[in-house]
Amino acid sequence: MAQSPHTSVPAALLNDADLAHRIAGSDSIAFETLMRRHNGKLFRIARSILKDDAEAEDALQDAYLDAFRHMKSFRGGSQLVTWLTRIVINQSLMRLRKQRRHRVVVPFDGRDRAERDRAHAELPDRVTESPASATLRAEVRRMLERRIDELPTVFRTVFVMREVNDMSVEETAACLSIPAATVRTRLFRARALLRESVARDVDVATGDVFAFAGDRCDRIVAAVLAAI
Repeated sequence: MAQSPHTSVPAALLNDADLAHRIAGSDSIAFETLMRRHNGKLFRIARSILKDDAEAEDALQDAYLDAFRHMKSFRGGSQLVTWLTRIVINQSLMRLRKQRRHRVVVPFDGRDRAERDRAHAELPDRVTESPASATLRAEVRRMLERRIDELPTVFRTVFVMREVNDMSVEETAACLSIPAATVRTRLFRARALLRESVARDVDVATGDVFAFAGDRCDRIVAAVLAAI
């Protein structure tokens, strides 16, 4: 891959459109800048479809290679990140079909029938968070990741794009080539399904809250017997 030609403006200071222009000229530094800028967002989208970290990494790498080879065809009709997201989605869906894990891959251009309201969750203050709180938050995050993985692909992908990547309805709709109303509907359904599955987890765990058996029980009994 060719090295970046000398320019007066560092690649990190360029917008995506200018990076695309340099990448079309085989500028490797501009391409590295682009990848690092969007890696997190694009990986999460691939992961939302494939439900596997390694597969998502491979799909993202293939998408980047495909984007690099065809960067000259990018005409700026949409944002570069939208163009990249579509490539990532296509690569991920191709991998999903090859895996044969699902007999039917539901197309992203389907129609749903509900509406939704946006809800915001307050994030914890990680600066003052105690080790115990950090451990608990990690456990909750892993539980949520498992439940998100259980969502149907079309709902899961919209949920990750909207709630995790914080993409707008319009951005999500453009990337998935579906109407904005469908994005809202799928997010509404994803949230409902997620709430149901999390509620089941809470119901199961409630019986173990403030558990008394085990060491605590033995300690109290021993202390009482010793006192009498």
